Amino acid sequence: MNAPALRPVDHVIAAARAFLGERITTNNAIREQHSHGEDSSTPVQPDAVAFVHTTEEVSKLLALCHRYEVPVTPWGAGTSLEGHVTPVRAGITLDLSKMDRILEVRPDDMDCLIEPGVERRALNDHLRDQGLFFPVDPGSHCTIGGMCATRASGTNAVRYGTIRENVLELEVVLADGRVIRTGGQTRKAANGYDLTRLFIGSEGTLGVMTKIRLRLHGIPEATSAAVCAFPDLASAVETVRTVIQSGIPVARIELLDADQMRASIRYSKLTGMAEAPTLFIEFHGSAAAVQEQAEAVQAIAADNGGADFAWATETEARNKLWTARHDAYWAGVSLIPGYRGITTDVCVPISKLVEAIVGAKAITEAAGQTTCIVGHAGDGNFHQVILYDPNDPHGLEKAWELDRKIVALGLSLGGTCSGEHGVGLGKREFLEQEHGVEALAVMRSIKQTLDPKGIMNPGKMFRN
Repeated sequence: MNAPALRPVDHVIAAARAFLGERITTNNAIREQHSHGEDSSTPVQPDAVAFVHTTEEVSKLLALCHRYEVPVTPWGAGTSLEGHVTPVRAGITLDLSKMDRILEVRPDDMDCLIEPGVERRALNDHLRDQGLFFPVDPGSHCTIGGMCATRASGTNAVRYGTIRENVLELEVVLADGRVIRTGGQTRKAANGYDLTRLFIGSEGTLGVMTKIRLRLHGIPEATSAAVCAFPDLASAVETVRTVIQSGIPVARIELLDADQMRASIRYSKLTGMAEAPTLFIEFHGSAAAVQEQAEAVQAIAADNGGADFAWATETEARNKLWTARHDAYWAGVSLIPGYRGITTDVCVPISKLVEAIVGAKAITEAAGQTTCIVGHAGDGNFHQVILYDPNDPHGLEKAWELDRKIVALGLSLGGTCSGEHGVGLGKREFLEQEHGVEALAVMRSIKQTLDPKGIMNPGKMFRN
C-alpha cells in the first residue's frame, strides 16, 4: 500500500527542521495557543509553529513557504483584537517572540534599534537609566513588532504621536525571503517611496519586520495626573474637545463613561471615585509648565460641570490610575458575569467627537445593550465594548450589528472604522466603504506585487 503523499506544508516542516530543529513544532497544545488572539473570531490551528531567532531563519523559512505556497501568519504576543494572528488558512505560524534583543541605544541621537519581539514595557525598563523612554502606549501586553504591524497608538498619542511617527527604520523580510531595509537613522529624508510607512500597519500581509529603529524621547522633568468626573457624557467629551482646540499640550486625556467607571471601580478596586463619566488626564513638562497646563484644563472642566478635580502626583498613585485605565477592557467584559465583548475602534475629527460618542452610546442604549466606552479622546479615538451573552445563539451577531451602526455613524462624520486596532478580520467589510473601489484596488495591487502567491497572513485586510 502506498504511503499518502506529503502535503506542501509537510515539505516545509521537514526542510525547516534542518535549521530550526525542535523550534518548529506540531505540538497540539502549542498550535492551540497560536490559533487565536483576544478577539471573537473562530480559532484555527496552524499546521506548525516556528519559533525563529534570527533574520536569516525568517528569510529561509519564508523562502520555503513561498516555494511550496504555504500560508504564513506572523505572531508577537497574541493580543490582537481584530483576528490578525488567527491562521485562517492554517500553514505556519511564525512566532517572533524570541527575537527580543535590544540591539543598540544611541542616547545622543535619541533612538534605538530592536528586534520585533521586544515588549514595550521591557524596552522602557531598559531605557529608564538613560533618561529616555518610548512613548507609544497601547496599554496591552504587546510587542513592538505587533505594534508596528497594526499601526498601534494608545494613551500618549495625543502628544507624542502613534507608532507611525516614531519608527525611523525597518529591516523587512519579503514573502520570497529577500531582505530589505527601509528608512534610516536620520529624522527626515526626501528620497524615493516611503517604504517604512508602507509596512507600518500592513498587518503581516506584505512582509515580516525583523529589526526596528525607534525614535525616543526624554523622560519629562515633571509629571502629574488628575481625574475629573462630569454630570453627563456630553460634558466630559466637550471638555476634551475644548482642551485640544485650545492647544494645551496634555500628554494623555482619556475618557471613561459611567458604565466603564462602574466596571473599573470594581475590577481595579478604585476608591473615592464616582460612577460617572470621567476624564483621566496626565501632564508632562517642566514643573511650571505642568502647573500651567493643569490649571488651564481644570478651568475648562469646571466650565463644563466637572467636579472633584483630584490629583495623583506620586508615582504609585499615578501608576494605579493608569493601570486601571489599561485594564479597562478586562474590567468592561467582567461587568456582567459570563458575558463577552467585542470592541469598536472608531476615530473621528475632534470637532465631531461629541456627536460621535454620544450618538454611539445612544445607538446601543436604544437596542437595550450594555456597553462600556473608553477612549483616547484627545485624538478622536474611542472604543465601545459591546457586551453580549455567548449562550444566546444570536448574541454575537447582535453585537456585530451594533458595531456596524457605530462605524457607519463614525464614517458619516468623516471618521475611520479603525483608529489603532487595524483591519485584520474584524474590519474588512468597511474598507471599500471608507476608501473607495479604486483605492482598494491599488492596495490589492501592492499586495500582489510584494506577495504574488498570497502566502503572507492570507484572509486579513482583504476578504480574498
